Amino acid sequence: MDLTTQYMGLDLKNPLVPSSSPLSHSVDSIRSLEDAGASAVVMYSLFEEQVTLESYYIDYYLTHATDSYSEAQSYFPDMNSYNVGPEKYLGLIRDAKEAVDIPIIGSLNGISPGGWIEYARLIEEAGADALELNVYYIPTDMRMTGEEVEEVYLDVLREVKGAVSIPVAMKLSPYFSSTPNMAKRLKGCGADALVLFNRFYQPDFDLETMEVAPRLVLSGPHELRLPLAWVAILYGRLNIDFAITSGIHKCEDVLKALMAGAKVAMMASELLQNGTVRLTEILRDLENWMEQREYSSVRQMIGSMSQRNVAEPMAFERANYMKVLAAYRPVN
Repeated sequence: MDLTTQYMGLDLKNPLVPSSSPLSHSVDSIRSLEDAGASAVVMYSLFEEQVTLESYYIDYYLTHATDSYSEAQSYFPDMNSYNVGPEKYLGLIRDAKEAVDIPIIGSLNGISPGGWIEYARLIEEAGADALELNVYYIPTDMRMTGEEVEEVYLDVLREVKGAVSIPVAMKLSPYFSSTPNMAKRLKGCGADALVLFNRFYQPDFDLETMEVAPRLVLSGPHELRLPLAWVAILYGRLNIDFAITSGIHKCEDVLKALMAGAKVAMMASELLQNGTVRLTEILRDLENWMEQREYSSVRQMIGSMSQRNVAEPMAFERANYMKVLAAYRPVN
């Protein structure tokens, strides 16, 4: 049974990759992920704000449309205790590379080109095998066009690609007006892979304190549908690797991700909730499923249910919308 896959040129022993999360905050934790069966690990993100703290507190894009509020800066956490500092992050990558045999993928989270991107080069020098860019941007300025929003992503990617030689993946938001066009432009700027999708953590209201409150809600299996659809649509139309990172909780989710066209299935919420042992269990279930259906390799199934390969390609477009609504019957 061949579970191997290749992602951004990295040879992986299977398609299960823990995504960026607190699970990579220590060498011991990274080692436990490897022992449980992870084929690579995406490090938790190094934030732009951590790197640029010494020169300024909040970058222009983050303060854009909020600089008229005197309270704006008070909402941000103490940056000195925000995960760990840049130097410790680089040290953790070095130590992890010595401790494990699986690839280590660094993660940068930011929104503006600039000196902080120098850390992409330093992450490469620390030994990272690849880099994931997580551009978390909420456009609030009514004067800003969709094309200008897209340029934020493209500018960051161009600068990072100019700074490193290791593969670079772009973690995307699902909110572009034309996902295929944006994917094509990112490929044109040098992206080696697209990770679908970043989860935007919307704030909540605390009715007791009358404050805006951050609320972390882990992903659920239903969130797989959106990245599944887009990977299936894009597969074969763009010569780039895909990863699905939302809604992966069980073996069936991994199978669907692969059949849509993803090279790897990334997961964090399931591991945070139920432990790293879930990697071992999912891999066992994956092997059993493949054996029962006489699949000899993971590569056989990659893209097999993509839009280009299914009998009814319109199932990914308006026909699906109409069919779903027509088939629904309310409970009497």
